[in-house]
Amino acid sequence: MHISAVLVAATGLVYAWMRYFMHPVGEFAVVNHPFQPAVQHLHVLAAPALVIMIGVFWQSHAINHWKRGVREGRYSGIGQLLLALPMIFSAYLLQTATSEGWRLVWIWIHVATSVTWVAGYIIHYTAHLVGRRKS
Repeated sequence: MHISAVLVAATGLVYAWMRYFMHPVGEFAVVNHPFQPAVQHLHVLAAPALVIMIGVFWQSHAINHWKRGVREGRYSGIGQLLLALPMIFSAYLLQTATSEGWRLVWIWIHVATSVTWVAGYIIHYTAHLVGRRKS
């Protein structure tokens, strides 16, 4: 889970930086950085692994904690799941959008939920580490 989360977050961050904050080297350049298409492809190819791992963790981690009544990390875990849904669906809708208006809507939703999901992931994992140390 951690490897896929870091890979998707890192490639997403690098791609966003290249796409929105860099400027093309030449006046006829199609992309802002020569590695921009490769980073985007890595992001799109790594994302299904994260989606699968979210499902695996839901099945093996979240449901078990819920059944046992574990309260630590419950809210951040539920928040993770609730953010994952629009993050995932907006990514797929972004890939299939044909109008620029809808493309911008999906970009904003994807970026907002992704940034919040990564922050929540760090909070949830940190709470998990703190809970382990107390035990």
